Formats: sequence, C-alpha cells, structure tokens
Amino acid sequence: MIKENQKYFNGLHLVLDAIITVVSFVIAYYIRFEFPLFAPKQLPGTLGIFYYTLRDYLLPVYKSPLLYITIGYIILYYIFHLYAPKRFLSRKFELLNIIKANVVGLVITFVSLYLFKLDNYSRWLFIIFCGVNIFLSTLVRNIIRKSLAILRESGRNLKHIIIIGFSAAAASYIDRLKLNPQWGYRIHGIFDDTMPMDFEYRGVPKIGTIKDLEPYLTENVLDESIITLNIKEYSKLESIVSICEKSGTHTKFVPDYYKFITTQPYIEDLNGLPVINIRNVPLSNTINKIIKRIIDIIGSIVAIILFSPIMLVVALLVKLTSPGPVIFSQVRVGLHNKEFKMFKFRSMCVQNAAKESKAWTTSDDPRVTKVGKFIRRTSIDELPQFFNVLKGDMSLVGPRPERPFFVEKFKEEIPKYLIKHQVRPGITGWAQVNGFRGDTSIKLRIEHDIYYIENWTLGLDIKILFLTVFKGFVNENAY
Repeated sequence: MIKENQKYFNGLHLVLDAIITVVSFVIAYYIRFEFPLFAPKQLPGTLGIFYYTLRDYLLPVYKSPLLYITIGYIILYYIFHLYAPKRFLSRKFELLNIIKANVVGLVITFVSLYLFKLDNYSRWLFIIFCGVNIFLSTLVRNIIRKSLAILRESGRNLKHIIIIGFSAAAASYIDRLKLNPQWGYRIHGIFDDTMPMDFEYRGVPKIGTIKDLEPYLTENVLDESIITLNIKEYSKLESIVSICEKSGTHTKFVPDYYKFITTQPYIEDLNGLPVINIRNVPLSNTINKIIKRIIDIIGSIVAIILFSPIMLVVALLVKLTSPGPVIFSQVRVGLHNKEFKMFKFRSMCVQNAAKESKAWTTSDDPRVTKVGKFIRRTSIDELPQFFNVLKGDMSLVGPRPERPFFVEKFKEEIPKYLIKHQVRPGITGWAQVNGFRGDTSIKLRIEHDIYYIENWTLGLDIKILFLTVFKGFVNENAY
C-alpha cells in the first residue's frame, strides 16, 4: 500500500538529492573557476563542461569534500524533515527548510575548513554551491510535488481511509480532504453509533456502527483509520484504538475539542503522563526569554545612542511649540496584565488625564499639535519607548500595549484578547508591519498578535525589525 510506496519514494528521493548535490557542486565549480567572466576561453558544449570539469578539475582536488558534503546534506535534509510525505508539506515549509539545511551545511563546512586549516579550498565555491543547491533542490521538489498532485487527482497513489465517529471534527476533516484532491485520500465510509444508517456527509456514507469496525478491518486493507468521535462518546476511545492497532492500521485521532487548542500544541511529559498545553508560547521557555531579553537590552542601548540626536531635536521642538512637558507618560497594560507607564514624546496639548485615558485619537483631532502630527505619522513620538525596553517593561518586538480602559472593553468583545499579555509588549510587532496600526481592525490586530505569540522565533523578530525599518515607520492611520 502507500506505506511501502513511501519507503521506495524516500529511497528514490535520497538518491535524487545526492545527484542534485553533485550536479550543484559541478555547476558551482564551473561558475567559480571556468565562467568566462573570470577565465575567458573557448567553451565546450554543456556535456563537455560537465565531463571535463568532473574529470580534470573537480575529482582530484574536491573528491573528498564532495563525498562528505553529499552525505552531510542528505543527513541535514532528514533532520529538517524534507523526507516527510508531501501530502501536507507546504511549499513555504519545504523552501524554508531547504534554505535552513543549506545554511547550516555551509556553516559546518566553513568551520571544518577553519579547524582543519584547509586553506587550499575556495570559500566562494561553497557559497555558490549553497545558492545553486537551494535553487535546484527547490525546483526538483516542486516538479515532484506537481507530478504527485496530478497522479493523485487522476485516482492513483491514493491513501485509503475510514472515519470512526461523526462530529464537528469529522465534518472539518472530510471538508479539507474534499477541498484538496491533490492530497490523494479516498474515504471508504463512516462508522458511527449516533447517525441513522442512511446518513452520508459530502458523498461519504455511513457503512456501519462501531461494533462493525473490527470485522471490516479484518477483511479490508486500509492505510489509516481516523478517529473523530463526538466528545460525548470518548468512553469508547480505548476499545476503538485497541481494535485499530490490532488490525495493524495506522491510527490518527482528531479531537472534537480541536477549536480550543492550537495546531502545534506543546505536550509535556509528567512522569509518563502526557499533558497538553492549550497554547504553545515559545517565550515561556527560559532560554528563549533570556535570549530575547539580552537582545532587547543591547538593541535598546544601541537605538538610544543612534537616535539621541533626533530625540534631542524633537524634545526642543516640542518644548518650544507647545506648553507642557516634553515626555508624555501613559499607563498601559503589559506582561501578565501588569500596568506600567509607557513613554512618548508629547504630541498633544496638555489635557485632563481622566478624559485622555478613555479617548481615541481621530482624524484631524484638534488636540494634536503641528509638531505632534508629524512625529506621530513618522513614529518618532515612539522613540522614548527604548527606555521602556531597557527598563524591562517592553520589548523591541511584541504586541502593542493598550490602555486599561480599552483592555477591559476589548477583553469582553474579542475572544482571546488577553492572550497578548502572555509576552512583553513591543515597540513594533507583527500586526504593525502588516498594516494594523492606529484606527484599524482590533480583531485582525489580535489575530496577528496571537500568531506572533504562538510562532515566535528569533528569526521572526529580526524579520519584523527589518520590515519596520522599510515600511513600519510611516503610519497612515496615526492621527
């Protein structure tokens, strides 16, 4: 069945990756040493280039490193899950992991060359190889992906499955398979005790009750059994799992409470007892918190030094053009719902604190000064928040903090709103670089904040900071 096909396919894929690695190396060698830009000469045909490069240049000098690189890259591709079945593997995931594997391979290669003092090997060759290998690996894998999709849509290379129990989870599972025929699933039917015998959902019929499951699995060879019981029937779960495993069928469980947990839940091992964390928050990890805090401290110090001339000029302009303090502090809600004072350059006329805490800035707001309008639109008014970061109330990157009045309001109106307070608030964030600043959708802003919280990586922080520099300063929704 499919399991056996996958073994052969993975073996073929491994051989193909080895060939791609060698071809990438030959192309990189030609670009580095034989390309007309560097060494003009009469060039033979394409096959000749490959043959002579391999025979006269590549093998004598680079034979050993090419062998290690080929084996090493196959191991790296395995570590980065590039031999997993392609049915649910997204193009983005595959591309990112190809890049990661190649970058890690390049770093390992450079470290090895340095430690073993191998100065006779061209560093540029390995850099070019990395780029070529990423391109060819991605190209070939996309060709394979497209070929498999065509094959599955034509009714071949299918996975044969059954659904056990009908629930909201079962309906969602069937919906997704029906919308993606390229995944190649054939659902034979549903086993359920709650629906009538003539029941069917999206063309998938009920073919029996739970008591009919064991004889059916004995008589039919399937790839997978998908358990999608209604939460009220979980008392049957243990016996169903036992029946499925006794038949040798691969068993999957789609919980009927799937809406309450994330797609990547964190499971703890409590002395043999699996404990599912409803929401995975990478920044709850001590190491991650320490790394982020170190970067915040270094980054805020550098930013304060770098922007000090601008801050000095803005401070003078604010002081000279409007009566009142230069710095405006406002109570905001931060990590673990604790309140703190967030600093800004004052951009409005001095006003009653009680009214200000509940007021939302609008277009052509008369409270905003002329200097204030400019510094708000260019985000210069946010620069004092680097001191908040240094102090520990905020981070360089994170969900934007809100005033207590609006926190109380939004937590009743928007599901999951308070999840954003599981991490430190930031000067910039994923929502902001995606255009959700100022007077924009609170719901969509929170969705982006939750995505950031659940998918935090150091790379994502760097990406957000990079995007902030190029498109995050000027805010069309800042009034």
